[in-house]
This record gives sequence, C-alpha cells and structure tokens, in this order.
Amino acid sequence: MAQKAIREFDAKRLLAKYIPEYSNNKFQISKKIALVTLSRSLDELVGEEPWIKTEKLVVKPDQQIGKRGKLGLILLNATFEEAKKWINERMDKTITIGQVEGQLTHFLVEPFTEHDIEYYLAIKDHKNSDHVLFSTSGGVDIEENLGKVITINVPIDKEIEEIDLRTPLSQQLSGKDLEKIEAFIKSIYKIYKELNFTFLELNPFTIVGENNFVLMDTKGRLDDTALFWMAKKWGGIEFPVPFGRSFNPEESYIKELDNKTGASLKLMVLNPEGRLWTMVAGGGASIIYTDTIVDLGYGEQLANYGEYSGNPSRDETYEYAKTILDLMTRKRDPRGKILIIGGGIANFTDIAITFQGIIKALRKFKGKLIENNVKIYVRRGGPNFQEGLKQMKDLGREIGIPIEVHGPEMHLTRIVKIALEGGTQ
Repeated sequence: MAQKAIREFDAKRLLAKYIPEYSNNKFQISKKIALVTLSRSLDELVGEEPWIKTEKLVVKPDQQIGKRGKLGLILLNATFEEAKKWINERMDKTITIGQVEGQLTHFLVEPFTEHDIEYYLAIKDHKNSDHVLFSTSGGVDIEENLGKVITINVPIDKEIEEIDLRTPLSQQLSGKDLEKIEAFIKSIYKIYKELNFTFLELNPFTIVGENNFVLMDTKGRLDDTALFWMAKKWGGIEFPVPFGRSFNPEESYIKELDNKTGASLKLMVLNPEGRLWTMVAGGGASIIYTDTIVDLGYGEQLANYGEYSGNPSRDETYEYAKTILDLMTRKRDPRGKILIIGGGIANFTDIAITFQGIIKALRKFKGKLIENNVKIYVRRGGPNFQEGLKQMKDLGREIGIPIEVHGPEMHLTRIVKIALEGGTQ
C-alpha cells in the first residue's frame, strides 16, 4: 500500500458524488466546489459554477498546507470581486511556511456557510483495523481538544454495520443527532473502504437543514496502487507533490510509468549527491529500510526513497532500475557508493523476473558503476528467489562489480548495517 495525499477539492468531490449512493439517498454533501489554477481563473469558472457570483465565498490554497486559518491563508464570507482580488494577489506568488518555500498555484473556492456546531470525524488506516475518531468539539483547536475525541476500532474482518457506534457516540450525542451522525459515519466509512482511502479527515463539518452536510475542511489520502482499477470511480484524480516541492524529470518519468501499470513504481530523490542508494521492493519495506538508515546515522547520505512492487514486468523493472542507476552514477564520490537492493519476502512477485530487469540495467551501467566504485548488497525472498539470487551472484562475477547476496535467512534490515560497515557478516 502506498498512501498519497489528494487535493481537498478531490476529497470533497468524491464524497459529494458517492454519499447518496452509500447512504441510500439519505444524505447530501454540497457539490458546490471549484478549483482555481494558473491556467483557469475564477472568471472562467463562472460559466460552469454560476453560484460563484451569487453566493458569499470561502477561498483557500489547496496544496497540502496545514493550519491555513492560523497562517492567514483563508478568506471568509467574501464576494466574488473580493475573492478574485484575494486570489490574484496570491496566485503564483512565493511564500514561506516554516522552513519550506513554495508557490501558490491552486485555490479552492466554495460557498460560505454560517454555522454554530463544528463536528470532527477522521478515519485512519492501521495494521489490523481502522480507527474512527469523532468529536463534537471540532475545528482549528482539535489538537487542544484530543481528550474529547472518541475512538472506535473497526477490525479489518468486520463490516461497519457490525460495529456498535451508538454506545460510544452517545457520550456526546443524543436523540436525532445521535441517529443522524451514526448513519452519516457509516456512510462515510463505506465510501472510505470502497474508494481505497487510507486516511480521511473532516474537520470541521456541520449540518444544514435536515440531512445536508457541509464539509468545511477535508483531508484525504488514497492507496495510489489502486489507481489501475479505481480510475473510473476516482475520475481525474491528482496526487500533488507536497507544498514547496516539484518533480524532477526522473521522478516524473517514474510517475508516468506508475500510472500506466497495475504494479507500483515510486521514486523520490532526496539528495542527488548522496552515496547511499536503495532499490527496495514493497512500500512497507521501503519505509523500514529508510528508517533503519536514518537510525544508524546515515540519513544525510541517503540519496533516494521509493519502491517497486505489485509484480512489475521485466521491462518495467528495467526502466525503474535504469533510472536510479543513471542518477546514482552522474557524480563520483571519493568514498565510493552503495546500492542496496532489498525487500521483504514477496507473496506473488516473481523474484527472478524482476531481478532480470535489474540485471539488464546493471549490465548497461557496468562502466559507470565501476567508475563510481559502487558496491551492491542484495537481500530478497519470495517466489523463485533462489534463481534470482543465483543470477545476481553470477552477474557480480561477470561484470566485475562486488555484489553481496543474501536470501530470507538474513534479517530484513541486517543487510543495511552490513552495507554501511563495508560488507560481510
């Protein structure tokens, strides 16, 4: 699973689209949302969204920026002209938030809603369950009110209809409000599961009229490995980079490959001059390897973060490996460089086939790998792993590059320490 944040615009769009279906047409979420970008102005949106000119508006950047209210990045109760002026003054401008500097390029526009009560709802993915969090004390100060948040555990082998929500919710709700919120949470949870969300937060939300829910602020993350089969339900979904960051050409290339395959291919360049590079199979393993490298004190030398998983083809693995090797061998380091080809024990990925793609790339870069004094450390297990490891050992002898190879008998992260200490157990 690879969790990727989506824009607030897309999170609200998906919830508004599917809430009628998953609530048996009981609830509605406003579909009045618009996204202003560098290529699409507020004036241009009026034709499709005429309410923009007739209703009071809320405007805010939609670029994974937290605490926008406290940063003065939300305009409330504005007219069309006020909203347009506010956006124009900020569009394409560079701002600094903490130590991060970036350009404002996307603004969410929606109707302003007068309200008295602010609710909080979040659903978070955990290893063996989902956690549903709720409070009647939602809003910008939710972190100061964590003691008022109710947590409900939903085991992965249970349906939401099997879970008793009413008893814990009755600590803060009663009567019709209790019934309504309980049913709403169940509907939102069903959307969360069906659309492959891994995180969803509505903070705050309120109720207008009988069954119309207004989402003031919404955050969402999706399992982007599901894009291949969820494309129709998600629609034109975008996984924007975090504020202040942009894709380099190599990252864009891997992202393009990822979008075309049912496998998962991810690459983030952290330090192009780093001497420690990884080629890790599996999203979970990539996190563990990265954490281990940092824990051992080598975080500043870590060049990249990423993963290949979901049984990519030989050609896809070749393209992925070739991109990393190209980045790795562009600038020499007098100490030499380290490449860790690691991963857990695969369930269905054919190790020999994926290794054939990596081996093809290593052959192609033989000269540059030698020039850069690269040492390679391999740890892998799973279907056909013996053949894959044998191919790696044979390759080391063939191209004259030190390749230390280990199977599942080696602890997942032990290979990291071995690589950093110069090899051999």
